[in-house]
Amino acid sequence: MPRIAGQIDPAKTEAILDAASQVLAERGLAAPMEVIARRAGVSKQTVYNRYGCKAELIRALIERRVDTMTAPLRLPDAGEHAEDALAAYARTLLEIITRTHSVLRLTIQSAEEMPDLAKVVFETGPMRSRKALARFLSAEAKAGRLAVGDPMQAAEFFAGMVTGQRQTRSLLGLSAPMTAAEVDQIAREATRRFLRAYAP
Repeated sequence: MPRIAGQIDPAKTEAILDAASQVLAERGLAAPMEVIARRAGVSKQTVYNRYGCKAELIRALIERRVDTMTAPLRLPDAGEHAEDALAAYARTLLEIITRTHSVLRLTIQSAEEMPDLAKVVFETGPMRSRKALARFLSAEAKAGRLAVGDPMQAAEFFAGMVTGQRQTRSLLGLSAPMTAAEVDQIAREATRRFLRAYAP
C-alpha cells in the first residue's frame, strides 16, 4: 500500500530514533539535528518534518523506550502470568537506568537551562511507565489476583524495589555494567517479593 504524501516510512522513523539515541549519547543534548539526520541517512528537513524540534524527537525516543518496557504488561494473557510480565518490565527498567549515557542523565545535566525538556522527559518517561504499571496492577486487583489499594503507590514501590540505588549510582557514573544474569536475578527477586507483599 503506497504511503500518503507527507508520511514517513516506518523504517526511516526507526532509523531516526536509533540515530538520535546514538548521537545524543555521544554528543549530549546539544547535538545538532543535522548530525542525527546524517547518521540516520535522511535529510535534516525530514527529521524536522517528522518531529518539529529536538524536544519532540527526544519525546518520541523516550516513548519508544517506555512502549518497549511496558509491552509485557499489555499482552492479552499478562494478568494470568503476572510474575513473568512484571519481571520483564523490571528487566527493561534495569537495562535503561544503568545505561551510562541515558537521556535522563543528559537531561539532569541540562535541567536548569532546559526546564521544559526536563518536564517532557519526566512525564514521557518515568511518569508514563509508572501509570502503565499502575493500570496493570489495578486490573490485577479487580481480577482478585492482587490486593492493591493504591495502584500508583504500588507501582512506585515496585519500581523502587527494582532500581534501589542503582539509578543513582548510574547517574553519578559509578556503576559497573550488569550482566544479563544479574539483571534477571534482581528482576525476578523483586517481582517475587512484590507479589508476596500484595497477595490477596
